[in-house]
Parts: sequence; structure tokens; C-alpha cells
Amino acid sequence: MAKLRDSRFVPLIIALGVVLGILIGSFCANHFSGNRLNIINTSSNKLNVLLHLIDDQYVDTVNIPDLVEKSLPQILMELDPHSTYVGASDVEESMQELKGSFSGIGVQFTIYRDTVRVVKVIKGGPSEQHGIMPGDCIISVDGKPYVGKEVTNDETMKRLKGPRETTVKLGIKRHGKPQPLSFSIVRGDVPLRTIDAVYMLDETTGYIRINSFGETTYPEFLSALAKLNNEGLEGLVIDLRGNLGGYMAPAVQIANEFLPKDRLIVYTEGRKSPREEYTSDGRGTYPALPLVVLVDEGSASASEILAGAVQDNDRGVIIGRRTFGKGLVQVPIDFPDGSMLRLTKARYYTPSGRCVQKPYTPGDEEEYAADLLLRAEHGEYFTADSIKTDGEKFETRGGRTVYGGGGIIPDIFIARDTLGMTSYFMEAYRTGLMFSFAYDFVDRHRSRLGEETDLTKISAYLDRQDVLEQFARFAEKNGLKRRNIMLQKSGKLFKEYLYNYIVGDLLDTEGAVMYANLTDPAVQKALLLMQRGETFPALPKAEGPQAKAVGRTYVFGNHFAFHLSFTQNKLLAIWQTRKNYANS
Repeated sequence: MAKLRDSRFVPLIIALGVVLGILIGSFCANHFSGNRLNIINTSSNKLNVLLHLIDDQYVDTVNIPDLVEKSLPQILMELDPHSTYVGASDVEESMQELKGSFSGIGVQFTIYRDTVRVVKVIKGGPSEQHGIMPGDCIISVDGKPYVGKEVTNDETMKRLKGPRETTVKLGIKRHGKPQPLSFSIVRGDVPLRTIDAVYMLDETTGYIRINSFGETTYPEFLSALAKLNNEGLEGLVIDLRGNLGGYMAPAVQIANEFLPKDRLIVYTEGRKSPREEYTSDGRGTYPALPLVVLVDEGSASASEILAGAVQDNDRGVIIGRRTFGKGLVQVPIDFPDGSMLRLTKARYYTPSGRCVQKPYTPGDEEEYAADLLLRAEHGEYFTADSIKTDGEKFETRGGRTVYGGGGIIPDIFIARDTLGMTSYFMEAYRTGLMFSFAYDFVDRHRSRLGEETDLTKISAYLDRQDVLEQFARFAEKNGLKRRNIMLQKSGKLFKEYLYNYIVGDLLDTEGAVMYANLTDPAVQKALLLMQRGETFPALPKAEGPQAKAVGRTYVFGNHFAFHLSFTQNKLLAIWQTRKNYANS
């Protein structure tokens, strides 16, 4: 009987134990985790409940998955300007430049008069192997006509890109051929080079232009150096203008090539990311090579890492304008449905301790995007004295003063050139008429220009054609009223832009860069420094009471890769590289 009576209390004891366990667990959660988990659970429950209520009770039918897709970017906007969500359909395209290739037919095209026109055939791509040529007009795809209003960039890329080993049939109208040509092209990997120009500026000075930092950038860079070495390399100009960045690793690897051992290149740090330093290993091949780096407002992220490492280690001279100012590090996080989150995890800092991220207000994306326009309004593109900093000073390894507040401020300033700017020129640029004219001109003159690659001969040929007058007639025919006085005032500027576009369509990218660099003030200044042996910054004298920064030089000009647009006759700077043509 005693045992039976005792057994009656067992359920009560167990129940009390469970309650006590819950109380102790709640106490520990509240006092040792700061209620953080509780807050997250409460907030996420609100989101789940909201979506459930909309799905269950809202007046109209709502596509809940679509609503979630649209909501995610809005949530991330409240964090910082660079935490982003990429939908599953856009992930491949967003990663192709970083990966160094994509699957397609390998052409660069433009849409002119409702027809897809091939501007360039990408070297190493399927179209090159099948004989597609610049100037070809695509008039049908897979046996169906493809001309008229349905022809758009997005639709064309949708039809021409596709999985490897699949076939697309193209109908081609070629100049000089009375009948359309037919091609069956097997899609394949199309290489995207992140270095698009490698050549010698003079007998001893090499030039490398890096357009982005991807998986293939460092191997491409080593190959470029090997080529220049064989041609007498004694000094190097690295052009990062318009380079919006990409992966951090290749920027660190390239910096390592020019630094002695144990020099800090960059470090990252975040709330949940302990400080991680990246230092040179002493295996770099060019620790004493004269070096100049060109930057502008379009140089961001990895470009700023490389420029900051060079500047803070007093390893070379930075020429150009203040860089974009992106110092936030994103990590990619894949979702099961193929979409991707790029979440900011840390900030990166230059060797002197500068975080080059420019100020931002969470949620105010419009103000952040307008920063480059505001720089134009207060004159930063025309005088170094207008550059705004937060006033915080840092010192380079050799004691030079550099400033925080966003971006890398160059040692030598190059101003934009707006001489001859008129509303007529602005309208011609804004409407894309100069792009269209350049293609039309090249298409009409292919047979006479042939395979000509000599830049001097091409320029002389353009001079004989009176390109400016031809453009004025073309523009008027396409809706831009002729303004003779403005045409004359902007004549030099028109000629520079039109010639650059024409050469860009006629030659490959390297040829176009070479042509632009003939008169580019930043490149010419770099050459002058090389000739004078002034590519290592002047350091403060040890006995001096105050370190002096390198004196800034003011040079006026512009660079073909970054164009200008205007609103109400005020100069506006484009905040990202403008792509004239699409790849497929």
C-alpha cells in the first residue's frame, strides 16, 4: 500500500520538474542572451502573420511569392546601400563578369532602326568560329523573323543566350550580299576579359587597363606583365577609371606584386567579423618598378583597395579624381530557389586606417545615388579645393597626410574639361544620337576602311570625311534641330566624342583605348612623371616639424570611358559606367 501511495505523487513531481525547467530556461534566455532571440522570433512572427493575413483575408488575390520578392530589397535598403537581393533569374547575369565568362553566341550588339546589328564579335566565342562579322544584321532567330518593335535588348539577350551545347539558328543580312545568310551556332562559353587594354605607351612605359576585378583578373594581369616585359617594360600605368570593383582577392594579389614583404595591403573588420589583415608576402616581382595608378569617380571597391594600398605604402602616384567611396564588404548567400543575398559583413580599411566608404543614411538610397551628381554641383570635378572630406587625417607609411571621408583622394588632380559645352551637345549625347551615328558611319565605311588599324591613318580619314557636318545632318534627320552657332562652339568636343565612338566600333576595345589615350591628360601626365622619374611620392623631411603632402597638379581634360550628361544646363556626372552595347 505504501508503494501505491508513493506512486500517486510521481506525475505531480514530473509536472513540477517540467514547469521548473521552463522557468529556468526562460530566465537564462532573458538574462544571458539579452532577449535577442525573443525579439527576432517576435518580429519574424509578425512578418509571417502579416503574409498569412494578406493571403487569407485581403480583398484581392495576391501573389505572395511575388510580394516577398519585392519586399526583400526594401528591407535590405534599411541597412546600407550595398546589401542587395538578386532574384534567381538575374543571378547568372549578375555573376558573369565576376566569373569571367557566360554562355551564349559571343557577339556585342546594338539595336539600330528596329534591327539587331552586330558591333563586335567576341574573340574566342562561338560566333567568331562560325564566321559572324561586325556589321551583320540579325533578321531572324530560329526560323522566325526578328525585326520591328518587338526587338529589345532584353528580348535579344533572351533569344541569343542559353545553355551550353544548345543551338540557335540566325538569319543574317550582310552588306554586299544580295541574299540572307543562314548560320547555326552552338552556344558555348564566351570569355569576358577583365583587362581590355595592354600595350606600351612609349618605349619603356607599359599600360594596363582593368575594367573589373573577377576570378580571371590576376592571371590576366600576370599575362599582361609578361607581354610588356618582352617589350621593354621599365615603368607601369594601371588604369582603374570606371572600374566599379568586384572581388577583393585579385586586388590584393596585384598589390602584392609591387610591395616588399610584410606591408599591409588592406584589412577588414565588422561586428561579427574580427579584424583580418592582408599583407604582402615578399614574392612580388616588381617591388621597385615605377608605378602610376589612374582613378576617377567611377573607381570603386576593389579599385579603391588597390589604389589605397599603393598610396598608403607610398609605392606610387595616384592620378585622377576622388574615387567613388565604397568600403563595405559583401558576402554572397544562396537561397534554395537559386536567388542570392549579398549581405554587408564588414568594412575594409586602407593600411593607414582609412575606411573609404562615403557617408550614407540607411534607407535613403536616392541621396546616396545622387552623391556623384552633388560632387558636380559643388565643383569637385573641376578643382581639387572643392573636394569634401570629414577632416580626419591619416598618415601614409612615409608620413604623408591623407584624408578620410569617402574615397581615395588622388595625389595629382585631373579636372573634367567642359570647354565648348552647349545644350545642343547635351541633347545629342542624352538622346544617344552620337552612338547611333558612329555605328551608321562605320557600317557605311567598312569597305573603304577595311582592316585598317593604324590610328593616325584612321584619324586622317575621319578628318577628310568632315564627320561633324555629317553628324549634324544625321541628327537633324533624326529629330535634333540644327544649331549652327552651338555646333561651331562645341565642334572640338563633338569631334572628340564622335571619333572615339567611331574608332571604338571599328576596332577592338584596346584599339579604342589606345586612340583615346593619345590625347588623354591623365595618361600624358603619367608619362611626364615617368620621364622625370617622379613616380615615387615625395616624403616629408625627417627634420621638418610638419609632414607635407605631395603637391597637387591641376590638369584639365576628360576620359572617353566616362561621359557627361546634363540637366537644366548643369553638369551631372554619371555614377556608374555606361554600357553602350549589350553582350550575348
